[in-house]
Amino acid sequence: METQRKSSGDDCGGERGLLHTWKGYSCSITPERLLLPRPVLQVALGTRHGVLLVEGGQVYSFGDLPWKQSQVPELAKPTLESALSGQRVVAVAAGSFHSGAVTEDGGVHMWGDNGAGQCGLSSLSSVPNPTPVALVDSDTSPPQTVPVLELACGQQHTLALSVQREVWAWGSGCQLGLNVSVFPVWKPQKVEHLAGRYVLQVACGASHSLALVRCLGPLDVHRPPVDKCGQCNQLLYTMTDKEDHVIISDSHYCPLGVELTEDEGRLEAPALTQGLKTSPSEPVLPSQTSTLANNSDPSHPQDLEKGDSSLANGALPASDSDPSAESADGGGAVAGVKNSPYPDEQAVKDYLKKLSDNTQAEQTAKAGGLHALLPSTGRETSSTLNSLVASCASAVGERVASTYEALSLKKMMNFYLPSGASRSAGITGAVPGVGDNTTERVRQEDSMQAKKSSSTGDIREEEAEGLRRRLSLPGLLSQVSPRLLRKAGRPRMRAVALTPLGGAVPEAQEVLPTLQTEVWSWGHGEHGQLGHGDNLARLQPLCIKSLNNKEVVRVAAGAHHSLALTAQSQVFSWGSNSSGQLGHMESPSTVPRLAKMSEGIRVWDVSAGERHTLLLADGDCIQPIIYYSGQQVKEGTEENHAKETGQQEEEEEGEQRVGGYTQQPVLLPFCMHLGYVSSVFAGGRRCVALSDRNVMGFIASLHELASAERKFYCKLCNIKTQIIRPLLELESLSSALGQVTFGLLQTLAGRFSLMCHLTGQHAASLTSNLRRGRDVKSLLILDHADIFLDSYHEYCIALGNFQVMGGFQALTKPSLDFFGKSPELLQRLAECSEENPAMADLLVALFCLPTRHLHEYGRLLLKLATCFEVSSSDYQRLQDSCSKFEALVLQLKRKRKEAEYTFHFWKSFPGKMTDSLRKPHRRLICESSNKALTLQNAGRFSVNWFILFNDALVHAQFSTHHVFPLATLWVEPIPEENTGLYGLKVITPEETFTLLACSPMEKAKWLRSINQAVDQALNGAGQDTASVSSGTGQKLEPPISRTASYTFYKDGRLKEATYEGRWLAGKPNGRGVLKWPDGRIYTGEFKNGLEDGFGEFVAPNKTLNKNDHYQGHWKDGKMHGLGTYRYASGEVYDGSFQDGMRHGHGMLRSGKLNTSSPSVFIGQWLQDKKTGYGVFDDITKGEKYMGMWQDHLRQGTGVVVTQFGLYYEGVFKDNKMMGTGILLSEDDTTYEGEFSDDWTLNGKGVLTMANGDYLEGSFGGEWGSGLKVTGSYFKPHLFDTDKEKTHAVKLGRLCVCAEDKWQAVFDECWSQLGCEALGQGENSKAWENIAVALTTSRRHIEHSPELLSRTHSKTLESLEVIPQHEGPITMERYDSIRLYLIKACDTPLHPLGRLVETLVAVYRMTYVGVGANRRLLPQAVNEIKSYLYRIFQIVRFLFQDLPEEGGVIPEPTTNVQDETEPGSTDAQLDSPKPSRVVSSSALLLPVLLPRLYPPLFTLYALDKEKEDDVYWECVLRLNKQPDLALLAFLGVQQKFWPVSIPVSMPAPGEKQQVLSSTKDACFATAVETLQQISTTFTPSDKLQVIKLTFEEITQEVQSLLKQDFLWSMDDLFPVFLYVVLRARIRNLGSEVSLIEDLMDPCVQHGEHGIMFTTLKACYYQIQHEKIH
Repeated sequence: METQRKSSGDDCGGERGLLHTWKGYSCSITPERLLLPRPVLQVALGTRHGVLLVEGGQVYSFGDLPWKQSQVPELAKPTLESALSGQRVVAVAAGSFHSGAVTEDGGVHMWGDNGAGQCGLSSLSSVPNPTPVALVDSDTSPPQTVPVLELACGQQHTLALSVQREVWAWGSGCQLGLNVSVFPVWKPQKVEHLAGRYVLQVACGASHSLALVRCLGPLDVHRPPVDKCGQCNQLLYTMTDKEDHVIISDSHYCPLGVELTEDEGRLEAPALTQGLKTSPSEPVLPSQTSTLANNSDPSHPQDLEKGDSSLANGALPASDSDPSAESADGGGAVAGVKNSPYPDEQAVKDYLKKLSDNTQAEQTAKAGGLHALLPSTGRETSSTLNSLVASCASAVGERVASTYEALSLKKMMNFYLPSGASRSAGITGAVPGVGDNTTERVRQEDSMQAKKSSSTGDIREEEAEGLRRRLSLPGLLSQVSPRLLRKAGRPRMRAVALTPLGGAVPEAQEVLPTLQTEVWSWGHGEHGQLGHGDNLARLQPLCIKSLNNKEVVRVAAGAHHSLALTAQSQVFSWGSNSSGQLGHMESPSTVPRLAKMSEGIRVWDVSAGERHTLLLADGDCIQPIIYYSGQQVKEGTEENHAKETGQQEEEEEGEQRVGGYTQQPVLLPFCMHLGYVSSVFAGGRRCVALSDRNVMGFIASLHELASAERKFYCKLCNIKTQIIRPLLELESLSSALGQVTFGLLQTLAGRFSLMCHLTGQHAASLTSNLRRGRDVKSLLILDHADIFLDSYHEYCIALGNFQVMGGFQALTKPSLDFFGKSPELLQRLAECSEENPAMADLLVALFCLPTRHLHEYGRLLLKLATCFEVSSSDYQRLQDSCSKFEALVLQLKRKRKEAEYTFHFWKSFPGKMTDSLRKPHRRLICESSNKALTLQNAGRFSVNWFILFNDALVHAQFSTHHVFPLATLWVEPIPEENTGLYGLKVITPEETFTLLACSPMEKAKWLRSINQAVDQALNGAGQDTASVSSGTGQKLEPPISRTASYTFYKDGRLKEATYEGRWLAGKPNGRGVLKWPDGRIYTGEFKNGLEDGFGEFVAPNKTLNKNDHYQGHWKDGKMHGLGTYRYASGEVYDGSFQDGMRHGHGMLRSGKLNTSSPSVFIGQWLQDKKTGYGVFDDITKGEKYMGMWQDHLRQGTGVVVTQFGLYYEGVFKDNKMMGTGILLSEDDTTYEGEFSDDWTLNGKGVLTMANGDYLEGSFGGEWGSGLKVTGSYFKPHLFDTDKEKTHAVKLGRLCVCAEDKWQAVFDECWSQLGCEALGQGENSKAWENIAVALTTSRRHIEHSPELLSRTHSKTLESLEVIPQHEGPITMERYDSIRLYLIKACDTPLHPLGRLVETLVAVYRMTYVGVGANRRLLPQAVNEIKSYLYRIFQIVRFLFQDLPEEGGVIPEPTTNVQDETEPGSTDAQLDSPKPSRVVSSSALLLPVLLPRLYPPLFTLYALDKEKEDDVYWECVLRLNKQPDLALLAFLGVQQKFWPVSIPVSMPAPGEKQQVLSSTKDACFATAVETLQQISTTFTPSDKLQVIKLTFEEITQEVQSLLKQDFLWSMDDLFPVFLYVVLRARIRNLGSEVSLIEDLMDPCVQHGEHGIMFTTLKACYYQIQHEKIH
């Protein structure tokens, strides 16, 4: 706005907020202008004074101000309320004789007459100057001040609306709505009855109050539920459990809601409105329907039917303040009520209300009568009910809801309710002014208004009502007449529920003003100003039901009448009509009815004075016009005001007859001279209008925008209520249109309704902007343009879909039947000027009407923009929004053209194919009926017709057609080299064909059309903003690689399978999912149309009803490479595949036990069969076989060990032990000879006992169960006892030699390196393969990072660098190779690492469990040696300059320390010197052995068990000796005995004497060092430990002798023996054997070798106790 003002060159603001004031409506009046220094923002008028709020927040008062001490003459200029200076006021209000103001921070200031406490200050009778009044919420702790948004003032009371949208009241009278008996109320109190509701606006009449409240939507449930009535403390909701259903009642009626009348204080009914609406055709019930008179128990039909008069719902609690209510007569009345067989009107209303709450849908009666959405008297909030409903939902379920929604509420009401005249006078005296005629009139007026106006609620409510399933509710309707049931059951409406509660679009709820409102009223009602259909007063707010769903956006209250303005620009008025102020000629009205306005006049601001109403409306021109309704004011009447109020009333009566008044609203002729009026105010006898001058057209443009929107909304509502709803209600409609089209029409109606709602909300928002701000900043259409654009876009899509399916043609007949042959109504609404338009065209025009409005938006926004400097940001925003709307207009035009083109195409298309090809969303792009496109190599008589739609290319032939979806269609031009043919090659997943065009033009056209269509199909139809013909003819080539889904149809492997994923030129390529109809699913990588790469495959197994599951690598559509296959039977194969079969090295676990499967095979497979070397562990039998296989059978040499210690090695044939073999049992009994079956001896052989005796001959029978023997028995060594047994069995000859084991594992490693066989291949290729393997594995792992630890990924990164692998090997290079190998073997993603991992797995598999048999030790050792040899071959292949086994690396020129300094304890993990000789064990054992150590060492321990036991016994015995005794016993020379030993504890450096009793103290460091031998793995590490032990001994002796010293063996041995004994190493024998077996050969003769020999000698010495 600032920009705006500056551009006008006038800074004083003289153009805005000009104030004009006048009285009455006679032609002679000219409004007087009040001059103020600043623009006026708001005016409030009392009986004889007024308050003005000007820009900048100052407040002026004018008129008669008796409360001011210095009485000013009345006609004086407005005076500034200086008490408010320094405060920025944002709103003002005026009551009859007092005023209020609200400041920016929410503070309230009051001044004026305070006789009834209306200023909220306790001590004063009048308050001269604005004084702060605090609203304090005592419910919070500590109590907090409540900020206020706006005030409303009446004659004796004031209402405030807080920022939390709660109402506070103070003053006197029942119009406060507070539960108090003592007046005045000085201190502002909260109106509890409206707590929990979102109040939008409050208004005060002289003695009544109005509140505009937002319907309870899903947003309000966070308020805490209130379950007891604040007044009488009764439960608001009751629940009665019947045997087959639960009744929930919210029918509590609080007696305090109604003021007691003088005569006997009987209760008056609070809500008779609906009761009056009966129709003559409905039966009148007998007079016991006195129900109406007392609303105490709106119970349910079920209650009544069961005759249940439970107290919870029944007898009314007597009011404390009125003893007479307890009289017998009163009680009897209540009881009588209960026994009525029919529920009263309120009951049904409440019941429906409850259901509607339950379903959160709005329902409305057809005639707009009963919108039972919101609570009646006793309600505080709906959430308690909701929770209660939820808790019994299981019992009542949807049945209740659907039954009731199915009924037309209105008919139900009419059926139940008698006419008002038959109310029994026994309970209530006749209400004055309500007679039969009134009833009738109300009814007629109501139904007429429903027909005439569009205010009957909304399509959506009724649709929601009818759509629900109609289920019967047990016992509910048994007493209802069959006719009612017939009516109820008639499917009046089969439409969708269109608008959700709360707003069109989710964001719109928050941004746009709500239209779902209700009006609540309370206070005095003697003139009917409360609108409840009676003249009774109400102590508490009550909802005016007849205004529900009328979309009221503003309420106003005159002295004794009330006004409600709706979003559809209509005015409802009710209350006193003494001067015609209601705007209709009726006598006073107790229910809201429409003010009579001429056609096309749309009211958008209302205000009410003492006896008049002022309306601000849109006429034919943009400038607003003002209507006046009410009493004419004569100039001379002012003086009468001084008289007493009592007389004044009569005076006025008289006056009014003299002065005359309006029959209906009259136009004030002078309003055109006032400029652009933005709001009107009325009060007392006075009228005020605020207007703006039209500077630079800005104001006019704003008014035009708002006016256009209001007009458009009324138009849409008319179309909705007069055309769309009646059509949808036709019973024959769905059969006439067919299911699909009917569904589309429902969608279209739904979208229309949403758009209509959005327009209404926008119109309301624009109107309020005119009333207050009048600036660009608050235009929602700028910030939230998307809400509008999306709404229109969706609508147009629905419209196009309906049109394409021929919906308008199908709708013609029902429309003609309904609207008759003279469609004037349609013609008028469609703004169609043709003479006799066809019905279908009329309907099209009607439904396309909304889209024309978009252009209007664009035009008006542009018009607004021109009012600003081009450089300003406002200009920019308006310009941008304008272009958005213009762009959408073009896009929608194009869409409409497409839809029409498509529709006409279908009309001409042969019928049979239409049915299958015609889809709502499908649009035609081009087709080849002109023979412009033919199929290459087509037969002479074949018909080929190509049709391009926006989602598919259709190839139609004589009787068949084929549809090619565009997402999987590729087209490329065929170069025309001298063939003279203009061809396009079309590739689809299963067919490739060539289309020939008749000319290069046609070829280019089709190529471009297809490419564009494909591109749009890929981008999703919603984003087709790219203009169709971009003119330049640049080819929009869609990507050759794309994501799409496709179902295969041709016979073959993929028949009927659906693929979803990446494509490349017609073939699946990249990641995707392939699903077959039989349940098989492949998920993973594809290449060239086949599964290739890593993927998962699931195949259901019908017989077992479980799935087979494969996860691993694929090649050319088959499983290939590593993978895991879990069979449905529970077997799991983990290993290599080739061509879909198990091939290579793999492990198969089978059996049901998940933890330890009954059998495991690990070994070589050949074309799905076990063939080659393998280990089979039969856990159930307790046997393990290690040997050769062929076709799943054991065949060749092999070894079997059992859990009972049996050991067999020999020949197998056909899975049996058959041929030569050796069998040993645990106790060394041995059989060597022929076998014929498992464990069955058959033929020649030798049986040797454990003691050396043997039998020789032929044997038969199973081992362990009695053998038959024919042969000779020998007992050697009978005499020569000292000779060794000559007959030791040589094992290992009949088993598979180590080199032949696990051949497949090594082959796989070689092939991974790209070699055909061992060492045949290129070194560089191998390195490349390693790099590729690592990178792809890393990429694969990045998708699932949880597989990798951080250190692991670091290792991977460092491995991706290929080390230098050429050139001479130096020590440095050798070290780097060693480190590389350690890293490579650390990750299974590296081929070497994978190899090591597999070897470790098979090794453990072989030698753990049953395989831990001491006789397998030699084989286990040989297997490790063979691993070393074979891995070393691979390493030498990778690092080709590495010398062979035993080769020497040349010394580096610099002198390396030969000897480690004595005493330096750098325990390098590999012995430093020998590393100059290259050996496989030095390089690879550090990698391999730690992993194989446990099974290997176990075998050693088992093998050396006996020797170790003897040794250990001796160690334990000798260790009982103290140190000195032991040294003496071992023969250690005295000079080596330590005299004292360093002590670490008391003070370091001190020595402690060695006494004869000292134990474990001598040579302690050496002992500790030696003990570390058990914690190392490789022989070289163990030897290093021994060497360090020697050094420690030497060091200690040297410090003893204080001189250098050279050992002789005789001196050294006893000392070392002492250290070995004290080290107490349990399995020393095993350690010794392990070192001996695996020691690097080049070490044997060096220093290490000698030391090792010493250790070995010590072991034997101890073992044989040759210690003496």
